[in-house]
Amino acid sequence: MALFEYEARDVGGERRAGQREGVSAAAVAQDLSALGWIPTRISELTASDSSVGPTSGTGTPVRRRGRKVTIDELVLFSHQMASLTRAGVSIVVAARGLSESAKNPVLRQALADIAGNLEAGMDLASCVQRHPTVFPPLYASVIHVGENTGRLDDAFRQIARYLELEREAAKRVREAFRYPLFVLGTIVAAIVLLNILVIPAFAEVFAKFNAELPWQTQAILAVSGFMERYLWVIALLLGLGVFALRRYRATPLGRRHLDRLLLRMPLLGNMLHRIVLARFCQTFAMVNRAGIPLNRGLAIVSGTLGNAFLSHRIDVIQSAIERGTSLTQAARTANIFTPIVLQMISVGESTGSLDELMEQSAQFYEEEVDYELKRLTDAIEPILVIAIGAMVLVLALGIFLPLWDLSGVANR
Repeated sequence: MALFEYEARDVGGERRAGQREGVSAAAVAQDLSALGWIPTRISELTASDSSVGPTSGTGTPVRRRGRKVTIDELVLFSHQMASLTRAGVSIVVAARGLSESAKNPVLRQALADIAGNLEAGMDLASCVQRHPTVFPPLYASVIHVGENTGRLDDAFRQIARYLELEREAAKRVREAFRYPLFVLGTIVAAIVLLNILVIPAFAEVFAKFNAELPWQTQAILAVSGFMERYLWVIALLLGLGVFALRRYRATPLGRRHLDRLLLRMPLLGNMLHRIVLARFCQTFAMVNRAGIPLNRGLAIVSGTLGNAFLSHRIDVIQSAIERGTSLTQAARTANIFTPIVLQMISVGESTGSLDELMEQSAQFYEEEVDYELKRLTDAIEPILVIAIGAMVLVLALGIFLPLWDLSGVANR
């Protein structure tokens, strides 16, 4: 089947445009006529054209290249859809109107495609599911439940609130890494500058006196000379190491191992674990509140954690539940949850209030993460002071003391 781009007029005379698959242009015209539309233009698209634009209403995923749709844009879109559907505006008109006002071209094309497929008779969840690069899997699942229950506005409000919490979680992760990376970068830059610019100047002074230097000074000069001569080799090795690490992380096993190492990092690991646990509790509460089946909900939660190791453990829990194991027992054997989460899961499973208890757990962990972020700053500051003090001590013992001795000899 070929892909055709069409323009048509509906019974009200309004212009309709989109793309549709068919065996021929005549077949596409027949399909449009069955919708009550009058085709005005139908043209076949080439393979290069169809790789960028929307596809037919067959449910085939559409993947576009271009500027990424940010979480802020999805939050705004969700709030707008919630308000429009609550006001009684049809989802076709809402999607069409928002597509015309969207500033992001990727989001604008996705919404136009969704509007076209809605007009062709597809349900909203299927339309959204066709755009995995724009909308996360959770989006389509919650919308599907909202459509079936007639509470689509509530579904969009839940999604908007969840995305706002995700934005806060991402902000916490950036804050967790910003200060340590700044400190580490400052120390590395200072060491490189000292060995390339400062210490070689002292080496020339020592060479003029031709005096015997202490072993500390000789070691510093040797390291500086090595870095000065083989800096390109060091840079090449670092580049190859980063490339190999990225290739390893691109594999499922490699990403799982590296994400597990992140959780074991000193200072940061415990806080990252709590951030992921808060995300798990919040997402799990949402899918339960939306009425999504437990095994399907766990599959959705697994894809939103942002940590491959913990996502794999959630997949193990899902497999155990499908074999008939209770959620509490499966979560306990996964060995990734704290006793608080396990207790909340047990009580929630027995009382039927799993969504409420999971949301309370998420709030608890968010408060702990805020506390851990403050502790992180307090813990890193002494490390920075010690590192700077160590560099000053090395320079004093290895460079300045011999220089003072040589100046004293020269003055005699």
